[in-house]
Amino acid sequence: MYIIAIAWIYVVLMMSITEQTPVAGIMTFLMYCVLPLALFLYLWRTPARKKQRERDVQLMKAALARDKTNADDAQSEQNKPVSE
Repeated sequence: MYIIAIAWIYVVLMMSITEQTPVAGIMTFLMYCVLPLALFLYLWRTPARKKQRERDVQLMKAALARDKTNADDAQSEQNKPVSE
């Protein structure tokens, strides 16, 4: 996937180099490369971001369950009578 982006950057860079003025070259690079490529990569990564968010939620739930279990164990240890 990134090879397509790199190839597109190269093509647009060559296009912008051949422009008449530096301003036109910069505008060509921005309008044909940076903005469309940013949108493309953002949309392309949407499923990965969604999976990562779901993984984070699962990890957070597991951590909360573990903390609750540890807190319950600590509380039961405190309530246990001390035998001397």
